[in-house]
Amino acid sequence: MKQRVGLVTGAGRGIGREAALLLAAAGARVMAVSRNDAELAAVGLEYVVADLGTAAGCALAVAETERRLGPIDLLVVNHGIGSAHERLVWEQDPEVWRETMRINLDGPFELTRLTVGGMCKRGFGRVVYTSSTAGEKAERSGSAYTASKHGVIGLARAVAQDAGPFGVTSNAVLPGWVRTSMAERSAQTEAQRRNVPVDQVWRERAAIYPQNRVLEPREVAEVIAFLCTDAAGGVNGEAITVALGGIW
Repeated sequence: MKQRVGLVTGAGRGIGREAALLLAAAGARVMAVSRNDAELAAVGLEYVVADLGTAAGCALAVAETERRLGPIDLLVVNHGIGSAHERLVWEQDPEVWRETMRINLDGPFELTRLTVGGMCKRGFGRVVYTSSTAGEKAERSGSAYTASKHGVIGLARAVAQDAGPFGVTSNAVLPGWVRTSMAERSAQTEAQRRNVPVDQVWRERAAIYPQNRVLEPREVAEVIAFLCTDAAGGVNGEAITVALGGIW
């Protein structure tokens, strides 16, 4: 991975931050991207602030990475919006649907479109998308999130077919519950709805896994980092669940 150039989105915190740091520790030159300047500055890597829910923001992130670091070899698409604000499908605000698709699916497509062609020309590339266990299973009151995360897996598999002949791999990672700020917001929303303590929500989430705990961001990031290596060249078009042996 020495001197590979990586672009990692959602890199200011959680899984993205850990993935960016792991890639950098392995020798990659990493550009961290999110919408939060302060969080990105604290990561300690090259960074650019961009709204990856827009085509212009995606283009900015790619252009700045190439200008400062060089052609992109590793694309980790980790940014996203959760489902804490969603409702039952017949009560769902169409704007929530559109915003979720804009961030969770349109952004990944734009980033892919702007980078994978160059990877194919150079004969090497690694693309890793963060989906979710909701990418294969549906959650209640989460039509937009569930649909978008199913879509991310489809995108990963389509890119694997298009780019695979040129030495580029494309895979999705499907985390279960991880103690991130996004998951914390959903826990708080659920706790308020049910009138129970937030800690109870997290205990219940932990109880669905054989180890009776939720994931740490680093555990998911380790899988992402492996998929970016030369050693992972035989893994392509896969949806890899990282959920402690649980079914959700």
